[in-house]
Amino acid sequence: MLARVPQITSVSMPQSRSRWSSGVIAGAVLTIVDRDRAMTHPQFRLKLEAAGYGIFVPVFFVTSGVRFDLAALTSSSSTLDRVPVFLSALFLARGAPALLYRSAIGARRTAVAALLQATSLPFIVAATQIGMELGTINAATGAALVGTGILSVLLFPLAALTVLRGSRLRGHVESEPAH
Repeated sequence: MLARVPQITSVSMPQSRSRWSSGVIAGAVLTIVDRDRAMTHPQFRLKLEAAGYGIFVPVFFVTSGVRFDLAALTSSSSTLDRVPVFLSALFLARGAPALLYRSAIGARRTAVAALLQATSLPFIVAATQIGMELGTINAATGAALVGTGILSVLLFPLAALTVLRGSRLRGHVESEPAH
């Protein structure tokens, strides 16, 4: 593991990352994820996706200049009050379509799908940035929207995993619907 410290450091530290090409960084992550070097691990694709979402997506947002104005968010209680409202609206707008396939996948899987579908950050960040540049969204509302996106990325997948693990711990496995 100590041999991997330089690789991890090159990915996690922006000043080090600038000296490395993206190919070197991707290779370092691949080395960490696939230790047998032949990409034969049964969980390889899952590990690679986890690295992509856990490392590269956050790095993209940091390097692309996403700004989260915490001061604007905490400037008034009414701005903070918007976050749960926006989070509920996000869940309803993006999670509700999962109900359309409830009969095909069952209630628990529908709940998991709804939570995962409701996770959204890139679109919210882009739309908020455009709205602020056009002057249609003020800094407080923009901060509340981006905060909502951040919370959705943190809370909804965690809730989905909790639902999945809860069903496995109780021995509850929904049968696959007949096709």
